[in-house]
Formats: sequence, C-alpha cells, structure tokens
Amino acid sequence: MALTAQEIEALMPDCTELLSDEPEMESSLHYTQLLILVTCLEWLWRDREDFFIGANLSIYYSRQQLKNRDFRGPDFFLVKNTQKRPRPSWVIWEEDGKYPNLIIELLSDSTAKVDRGLKKELYQTRFRTPEYFWFSPNTLELVGWRLVGNEYEGITPSENGWYWSQELGLYLGVLENRLRYFTVQGKLILTPEEANLEEIRKAEAERQKAETEQQRADQAERKVAILTQRLRELGIDMDDL
Repeated sequence: MALTAQEIEALMPDCTELLSDEPEMESSLHYTQLLILVTCLEWLWRDREDFFIGANLSIYYSRQQLKNRDFRGPDFFLVKNTQKRPRPSWVIWEEDGKYPNLIIELLSDSTAKVDRGLKKELYQTRFRTPEYFWFSPNTLELVGWRLVGNEYEGITPSENGWYWSQELGLYLGVLENRLRYFTVQGKLILTPEEANLEEIRKAEAERQKAETEQQRADQAERKVAILTQRLRELGIDMDDL
C-alpha cells in the first residue's frame, strides 16, 4: 500500500541532521568567483528578508538520494520567497517543497561534463529550476538556460555577451575575467568593498570640490580687496559708488 505524504515526511530525517556534504572549491579562482556572486547579491538586497543564497551547499530532495549518497550541491543557488536565515543545507521537504529559482555552476576540468549534462538534466526535469547558468573562471565560458515548458532553452546573449536573468532582474556578464551582475541600465553591481571605496572616492571628490570652490571664493575676495585699495589710492571710496 502506498504511503501517504504525511507518512513519507515522517520517514525523512530531521533537517538539523543533514549537514552539507560538498567538496571544497577546486581553486582560489573558483572560491573568489563564488564570493563575488554571494556578496554582491546580498549587498544589493541587504534590505530584503525574503530570499536564501546557497554557496557550495547540498540540496536534499529525496530519500533515495540519501540512501545512495547521491548529493547535489550547486556552486551557487538562489531561492526566492523564503525566510532569510542560515541553514546547514537546503532540505526540500523542510522548505515547503521549494527548489532553487536560479542556479549557477562554476565549471572546472573535473565537473564540466557533469555540469553540462547530468546536472542540467536534473535541474531541468527534477528541480524545475527556471534559470540555469554555467561559467568557467578559467576559460570564461558563460552559458544561460531558461525553462520553457518542460525543457531548457538557451538564453540569447546581448551584443556585449551579457545574459538577462528574469529571476534576478539583472544581467550576468563577464568583466575583468569575473562573472558579475549588471542592472538593466548596464551599471555594475558593486561588492561591499567596492561600494565602500566608491563612497570614499565620492567623499574625497566632494571635499576637493568644496576646497576648490573655497579657493575661488578666497581669490575673488582678494581681487576685490586689491581693487578697493587701488580705488582708495585714487581717492575713490567704494561706499560712494
């Protein structure tokens, strides 16, 4: 006799017992790229509490998967319309059945075949993830897919090679050998460090501007004083003019 949904759920392990079981990133290049993707989006959405970002984190989605230890942990994934809080892993049956809205895999020599094949099929057929991108920090290959009906269709890049993400409301594109986010107007989404440096540059520019304006005002005042003195020497009082 088939089990009910409640009985199946009761057999599932407590999510607090399911820690992430993902290997380390392949290189510092991959780690830096992942850090940029996470920190930029968290900084951009710092006033929001309705999303979760997973970074090299296991996704648990079935008992058979647990039995076979066939874990799938995207390098980067985004779940929208959920509570923003730390999690040791993403457990589908503990998250109202929510799968990622967007996944980004960072290709490497050891994972590229799986990312382009097995994982693409999994994200398309089982996860039903609306958007899937892969990017190679080594070759700079960037490809985007969007779920149309039951299958992924390639996203057509813009003239400058950027890919529009409906899930993010942003472009994904390569700048200085890094995958970055851009607004619809083409403005780069900064990291917190870049944003801080930008504020420092703006403050310095404002300081220099104020200093320049003060110098001009002082010069104008000195010119008036010199002119006034010369007129007095000629017997002309400025107050009489």
